[in-house]
Amino acid sequence: MTIKNKMGDERDLARSLLSAAAVRGRAHELLAIALEDGLAEWQVDLDRLTYAADVTAEVVRANYPDLKVRFHARWRHFVVGGRDLWAEQVAAHPFADRDEAARAAFDLVIPSVLLDAGAGAAWRYRDAATGVELGRSEGLGVASLRMFQAGAFSSDPARPLQADALACVDADLLAEAFQVTPDNPLVGLEGRAALVRKLGEVVGRPARLYDLMAARAEKGRLPAPVILDVLLAELGPIWPGRISLGGLSLGDCWRHPALRRADATDGLVPLHKLSQWLAYSLIEPLQAAGVEVTDIDGLTGLAEYRNGGLFVDAGVLVLKDPADAERAHPVDGPLVVGWRALTVALLDRLAPLVRARLGVTAEDFPLARVLEGGSWAAGRRLARERRADAGPPIAVISDGTVF
Repeated sequence: MTIKNKMGDERDLARSLLSAAAVRGRAHELLAIALEDGLAEWQVDLDRLTYAADVTAEVVRANYPDLKVRFHARWRHFVVGGRDLWAEQVAAHPFADRDEAARAAFDLVIPSVLLDAGAGAAWRYRDAATGVELGRSEGLGVASLRMFQAGAFSSDPARPLQADALACVDADLLAEAFQVTPDNPLVGLEGRAALVRKLGEVVGRPARLYDLMAARAEKGRLPAPVILDVLLAELGPIWPGRISLGGLSLGDCWRHPALRRADATDGLVPLHKLSQWLAYSLIEPLQAAGVEVTDIDGLTGLAEYRNGGLFVDAGVLVLKDPADAERAHPVDGPLVVGWRALTVALLDRLAPLVRARLGVTAEDFPLARVLEGGSWAAGRRLARERRADAGPPIAVISDGTVF
């Protein structure tokens, strides 16, 4: 085989990992291995899944008595104290048409999601306009919204609601906007700034992706996995220090020794957490622009520490070495990679149990609602009950670009 042919074959193998189907397939494969006691770090107790479903359904009913749950998306974090801050912005300064509105929404939400890899327990953001103090994802969301509204991502002061100057974002700018001080530290500040700069260098203005996705719609219909396909193809080069195959960056894809293949994808476990959350977050602006988004359950659950924490704290996932709970683990190590992949597969098993308890159908209550309603909130509830800082049950060494 020539070098050229080998490179082409490897590129085809790389593309096979850049999809929601690949995330789901390999996650369930690792779960099957775990159920046969084939993982060195984790064992799985499926009997405890009923408890996880009970807690999740309780949280949904408590927070949404009418069961009208919106999708798990960044837009939820722009609602503070009953005020929808982005809706207020749009009402005060309407866009010329729905395409312009969608492009602005893409310009806001894409950098905002990429800035939202775990803040750490200590960091807080005080929003001057509402007087509310927020931490974690909610704080990061409002802080990034305020940056966008102030024109921090725009090259033109007269047109603040665009993100055509992301390549100029640095850690000092983020530190000021996110109110970072020695007493208010934010995990991974440099990594976040570098990721946003790379987004600007590779993609230019994120609004361009709206036009790419709208062009992929057939008769006004766009499957949600295609949203992810576009994101993975366009954003691949922005991720720092990741595995590549055939010259293509695999993004949020890591190695686990238990997953075997007789080709160049041996051991590779795609997860694509931030990209999938971004895909969920882009559904609403696409819908508002007149694009019907279909096959929402074609996306997967998210491999992050709230969903993963739910399964650990509920006793579904059990560390084989209890001392591992006291150690910090690298994000690319088998313990964390296995935890994240098992989380994706277990969410598929959790969803129908939650729906049964709520008396809803998969069509009316897709995974995006289970996550929001839901498993993410249930993970946070159990974390608060079990740990003073409400942090995750597993400490992960990360650079601010994964979780």
